[in-house]
Amino acid sequence: MTVDQKIVDSKLLYTDGKGNMLKSRTELTVARMLSFMGHEYEYGHKLHLGGRTIQVDFKTDRGLIEVIDGDDDIEVYRFVREHRGPRIIAIGRPKHSARIEELDEIFLYENDPQTGSIFMEDQSFTFDYTHVLPLVEKCSILHGHTSSVMVELAGQMRDNMLIDFGEAKRIIKRIMEEFDHKFFVNEEYVKERTDSHYRINFDGPQGAFDLSVPKGTAYLLRGEATVENLSTEIIRLLAPALPTNIEAVGVHIYEGYNKGSHIISRI
Repeated sequence: MTVDQKIVDSKLLYTDGKGNMLKSRTELTVARMLSFMGHEYEYGHKLHLGGRTIQVDFKTDRGLIEVIDGDDDIEVYRFVREHRGPRIIAIGRPKHSARIEELDEIFLYENDPQTGSIFMEDQSFTFDYTHVLPLVEKCSILHGHTSSVMVELAGQMRDNMLIDFGEAKRIIKRIMEEFDHKFFVNEEYVKERTDSHYRINFDGPQGAFDLSVPKGTAYLLRGEATVENLSTEIIRLLAPALPTNIEAVGVHIYEGYNKGSHIISRI
């Protein structure tokens, strides 16, 4: 099930694999659970009952599910129960349970864990590299940089900790070792590949370039070798290596001194 997160009107929303925009992490959990169990569901079901039309969070083949995140949800749940509508269960926090008498029909869960973030800078996150940007006149010749990196991690804390600093450092350092002393280049400029070399060819403001580069020294990118794209590539490599409670990664790369890139992405 594909899950994405969006910020709409300063509020974090979640999307399920059907493209529905869910209002809370609990709704996302319910959608994941239903999909995992193979149950079809309709999100935002419009129910005609008692001369009114109300919207219930989930309609399934077994009944309705209302996620209790506030007073409006409690009112929907009570209305369906009082008017003897379809079978309905509620899912909510203990703070709402005292306001719903039918405790056998509500599943309780604890308060949301805290959201936290950490950031890390370390000498081992520094890397030297060469690149070329044919679309930028000044940078359309081979040149190099020494760049330092700062990484931010954000997500749901476990036992008052997001991730152990030592574990985070090991993961980040392993990624940065792949970047050190590499020639970064857009893979579109590779015109020929042998067992040992890439032949790189492009026309730029400084003229035509035709290079033969050992594969072990080159790093091919999906797009131009800009510092922004390097930040994105680091995030792409970090994402699958991080614990599941990490929800977002930010990468700062300094290109030399006093300038650089900051990319932040939800994962």
